[in-house]
Amino acid sequence: MATYLGTHGSKIQNYTTDPDNPNTGEVWYNETANTLKFQYPNTTGAWSTGGSLNTGRFTAADNIGIQTSALCATGQTPAYTANVENYNGSAWTEVNNVNTARSNAAGAGIVTSSLIAGGYAPGTAEEDATELYNGTNWTEVNDQNTARYGAAMGGADNTAALYAGGNGVPSGASAITELWNGTNWTEVNDLNTNRGNFAGAGISTAMIAFGGYSTPPAVYYANTEQWNGTNWTEVNDLNTARRALAGSGLYTSALAFGGETAPGALANTEEWNGTNWTEVADIPAARNGLGGAAANNTAALAFGGNPGYSTDTNEWNTGVPVGAWSTGGSLNTARNVLAGAGIKTSSLVFGGSTGSAVGNTESYNGTNWTEVADLNTARTDLAGAGVSNTAALATGGEAPPYSTTTETWNGSGWTEVNDLNTARAKMGGAGTVSSAIIFGGEISTGVTAVTESYNGTNWTEVADLNTARKILGDAGSSNTNALCFGGFSTAPSAANESWNGSSWTELNDLNQTRYTLAGAGTNTSALAFAGSLPPGSPANYAESWNGTNWTAVATLSTGRRNLAGAGADNTSALAIGGNTPPGTVSAATEEWSGSTVVTKTIDTD
Repeated sequence: MATYLGTHGSKIQNYTTDPDNPNTGEVWYNETANTLKFQYPNTTGAWSTGGSLNTGRFTAADNIGIQTSALCATGQTPAYTANVENYNGSAWTEVNNVNTARSNAAGAGIVTSSLIAGGYAPGTAEEDATELYNGTNWTEVNDQNTARYGAAMGGADNTAALYAGGNGVPSGASAITELWNGTNWTEVNDLNTNRGNFAGAGISTAMIAFGGYSTPPAVYYANTEQWNGTNWTEVNDLNTARRALAGSGLYTSALAFGGETAPGALANTEEWNGTNWTEVADIPAARNGLGGAAANNTAALAFGGNPGYSTDTNEWNTGVPVGAWSTGGSLNTARNVLAGAGIKTSSLVFGGSTGSAVGNTESYNGTNWTEVADLNTARTDLAGAGVSNTAALATGGEAPPYSTTTETWNGSGWTEVNDLNTARAKMGGAGTVSSAIIFGGEISTGVTAVTESYNGTNWTEVADLNTARKILGDAGSSNTNALCFGGFSTAPSAANESWNGSSWTELNDLNQTRYTLAGAGTNTSALAFAGSLPPGSPANYAESWNGTNWTAVATLSTGRRNLAGAGADNTSALAIGGNTPPGTVSAATEEWSGSTVVTKTIDTD
């Protein structure tokens, strides 16, 4: 028989108060309260970045596969395409094309046994063509009875599927439902509501259909209907009426995400538990005409969409630890375009602008900021490096002009050391006083990709970034470990690159394109936060990096840009200073804790 000691490796301990750092699952006795207690982490559902499609598109046939094994077939690129891509859980690979190029087709099944049906193609308008996939090739089979596009479909494989609703020309939105038996389509009982451009989840005998649109008059639907193998029954509506959304999962466990309603694209995600829809975390980038795939509502895939013939792929997972931002001590001098170094409990900020360049330096002890000795050269848009408030490096910036000046901090004062090779501002920086790196930024001739490495004495030019950019996010612990994300090149960027000491490697992008953001951590455990969203509005958005993907986490209390960051990893960081519209400089500090916990009392009655 299993015992608590055998399972958890410890006895139940007595405490006069709750312990400071109990292990997850540990049970203890609080003598003061006379209660047994235990602790568990807060978790939530969240979207993270996946590998990008090779061909950006919208209105692809979707609902084929699961998060780790899915197909994206056909769509608009902007031309109508026959292109098909296969997702393996990290990257998309082009596979054999369908026979008929089209958009707004419906899909169902798994990667090795799937089908697409209907759609819209040039010349023929609405399509009735059906194609089966065996994991290698597409084969045309018997057509539908009624040609349509923008329908909802569900099916476990290519031998059984249900195709409902859709649009026809000139008939408009339809309620027609057809059942596929592996050979032929048969008309069965209609939907209760005529509609097209909606989504479905489930199999041929147990499916739900939700959202959609019909005209005239123009109506965006929140309606959800369930199919029991014979009839459609209206059940509880979506919280947000919309069309051109994606859906996937099961009759009792599904997700609805994205779409549009007047006047534009949506990021809303809703979770279905078999009875009700619940709003959960949004997709990072609002879009319509996107595709999806999922086994249920705990793990899903979203890909493509509009605007912009998107290549974005996002992965939905539940059980993600919940982090939180809290208010820290305010700076003594409010400012923006400053630099930071150190960790959450021992950090330093320096330089920046209060309206003009300053050299002010402040030290943080985990609670309060204290003014200490100024930089020798006041400047803005500089870079910093360091692991505590007793050892830091400040370099570059704009005094004006663009600067090569480098200074090191010993806990009491700044000392000028050897200069950078290239004068610049608005760059990224990471590392320590004896092992630092800077990258990108702005020079007299424009945006640069130049990277320089510091060994404690001299700066040496090393391999360039793959994408030149400025006002970017940064993280890293040495001149062999760094991360560069976001920023502005010829346009706002979501690009993400990792430095290994000799070269930069492009990895999965940020979920949210932005610039003037801040970062903290290393190239395997980082946090990106705040910044400017195109075309320039301040963001309170934050994302956590695990070395492979970016995952949206809790937002800051206040959207801001041109701030400083500090922190050891993606569980512990500071967001410092910056500015909020209409250009007000900030003294605010927010502290990030990467996971929060719940303590529960065990009822012994």
